[in-house]
Amino acid sequence: MKKSITICALAAGALALSSCSDFLDQNSPSELSQEHVFNNEYYTSAVINQIYGDLTNDRTYSQDWAILYGLGTDCELVDGIGSTATAASERGYFNYNFDGEYSNTNDMWTKMYATIEDANLAVEGIENSPIKNNKNMQIYLAEAKCLRAMVYLDLIRAFGDIPMKFETSKSDLSNAYQGKTDRDVILDSLINQVESSIDALPWAGMSNYTTEHVTKGYAHALVAQLAMTRAGYAIREQAKSGYETASYSDPTYPTQRPDAETRKALYEKALNHLAVIINSGVHKLNPSFENEWYLLNQLTLDTQYKENLFEIPMQQNVSGELGYTAGYRLNGVTTQYGFTNSSGKLKLTASLFYSYDSTDVRRDITCATTQIVAEKRVHSDTTKVTMADGSVEEKIEKTTDTQCAVESALGNAPFGLYCGKWDPRMENANWLDQNIKASAKHLTGINVVKVRYSQILLWYAEIMNELVGPDAYYNGSANLTAREALALVHKRASKNLAVANEYINNIPANKEDFFNAIVQENAWELAGEGARKWDLIRWNLLAQKIYEMKQDYLNNIVSVKPEKVYFNYVKGTTYPETKIDMSSITWYGLPEGKTSKDYDGSFTGFGKLDTKQTETNLNSIAGGLVGTDAKVFGHGAVINRYLIPIGSKIIDASNSYLQNSYNFKN
Repeated sequence: MKKSITICALAAGALALSSCSDFLDQNSPSELSQEHVFNNEYYTSAVINQIYGDLTNDRTYSQDWAILYGLGTDCELVDGIGSTATAASERGYFNYNFDGEYSNTNDMWTKMYATIEDANLAVEGIENSPIKNNKNMQIYLAEAKCLRAMVYLDLIRAFGDIPMKFETSKSDLSNAYQGKTDRDVILDSLINQVESSIDALPWAGMSNYTTEHVTKGYAHALVAQLAMTRAGYAIREQAKSGYETASYSDPTYPTQRPDAETRKALYEKALNHLAVIINSGVHKLNPSFENEWYLLNQLTLDTQYKENLFEIPMQQNVSGELGYTAGYRLNGVTTQYGFTNSSGKLKLTASLFYSYDSTDVRRDITCATTQIVAEKRVHSDTTKVTMADGSVEEKIEKTTDTQCAVESALGNAPFGLYCGKWDPRMENANWLDQNIKASAKHLTGINVVKVRYSQILLWYAEIMNELVGPDAYYNGSANLTAREALALVHKRASKNLAVANEYINNIPANKEDFFNAIVQENAWELAGEGARKWDLIRWNLLAQKIYEMKQDYLNNIVSVKPEKVYFNYVKGTTYPETKIDMSSITWYGLPEGKTSKDYDGSFTGFGKLDTKQTETNLNSIAGGLVGTDAKVFGHGAVINRYLIPIGSKIIDASNSYLQNSYNFKN
């Protein structure tokens, strides 16, 4: 059958495909035949650009997969606690309460499968093209397969078993309606597809390919991700023969992982791919954790270290919710920063904040304990004026700003810290100029990072520890032990190398303790980035870590940490008392020899007992997963049900091929 596709705005290198909403059928109206498109490298590149364009939709990676779907962990919360934690919205879903339907999941499914359909179109067209062996065509084919695999992996993370469709929809819809395929079958296929694509891809920095494209490094990382997911725990629709069932598991919908032999083979596969990345030297840690995030906020690609293996490209004023829907809070219109943002969708916890060592630079970059508010400030400027008689007098001129940007402490908000990795104070001059003029939502264009090099090192450390422990080498490794790989991540973040070395050296030399150190480093390094949840799930630690966070708050923070915290303002600012000196904040109590009189201000600390926090908010966090009594490790209707239900519109449109499982309603 000859297919045709619509080409639009080719001068901009974009191909627009209009998609229908019926289940998996995503055919497009006809203007250019598929044969003509894929006989031409330029038109083919436009098809690939369309796939990247699909990733900038709010329901794909501009908002939902950049922010929402990674929420509901021990340190990353949705902005819905207390009475809103059971709402029929993202606030309920990411507290694992599914009584009401969150309608956006229908649109997310549709948009993600539309992306897969566009990738299928590209793969099918290139593989049937007479110029398919051209170098660029092979690159395009590899990009399409990798992007398709990335989207499938995220759909599996959200829903579990899903339809597997690697061909374009037929006009008679004979292949449009499909039931679920076991996720392991899908993952095995994706691993093979991505592995076969790696050789065709250039490394970042070669052939004008940047980290805003799928490159060889990201493809290697994606195989490792797929393999580690395949080796990990997952809740199942029914028990699988030969699989290991976890001790924390539902009797009807068991949490299982493959047998030891299969896991070892998958670990070795992942290790080989991670070792290639490390040995290549193409990707490295940016020596400055702060600069890593400064560059992202500046919309500047890191061409020196290339720590981000793949950034989904966004465009200012068009896409990119990071910095607006998640990030440091602009709580009011100010002269210096302009329009407000709504950055509270993603919240972090006091337990995460206090888990950092005080010398760890990641703490204050990740956990934003202040916000910008608009307050009146007066600036006094003294000038010397020569009078008519020759005398000199001082003249004081005062300037008043009624909407001055002032940093204000959040106070006792133990489950309401913002994530400071996306920070308007670090965004570029173009954004600032536009935001000062804006009177409505203003998209930042900040790219969505899918994998950072620090993750490569942490995965590598995890696998090496699993295979040979913390301090041994292994055939096929990158000549780094697990401890050495972990040390690279941890030391990069420390302001005191002696403290960091002591910490790393004191981790016991056994697998269990070292694994626990990796789990903790994962939180310190990646909190807020939407990555931790998927690692906790494959470790079968999601519920356990949420429960531990609640216990930590009750036992180690409330009535233990300071109830009153003091701070000083930075001196010498244009307007006085506008910027807090973060190094002055007495998070651990007044330093020896200091009194409250040595400080400019104070606020209520996390240690202050607030019964609303301890008895209402804390109990509601992830209540559908761990129960609503923080003192007890409970569970919801189905033990370890971290997945979300397939939306009712999707089920209705599936021609009875799809039904929900895990005791979800259809």
